[in-house]
Amino acid sequence: MPRPNPAQLAYGSATVILSALVMLLVSQARSGAGVAVVACAALALGLLVAVKAPAGRSPRPATGAVPVQRGAERTGDERRLAQTSSRR
Repeated sequence: MPRPNPAQLAYGSATVILSALVMLLVSQARSGAGVAVVACAALALGLLVAVKAPAGRSPRPATGAVPVQRGAERTGDERRLAQTSSRR
């Protein structure tokens, strides 16, 4: 499983905190068992939100672009374009 990005961590954490607070206020849980049930539900909801949050966009080549691999044989203009310039 890939590591979550900072946005996913933020969304999940905020969901856990806010949902736990709201559920505790609404349910008025006073016993240890009630608080434990609310905490587990908040953690499950936070995990669901973090997993479902968009992970970000992966860079894609432009339409019609063909990536050139390093080390591949190049001829003419391709070789000249692939070289980096020392002038700035």
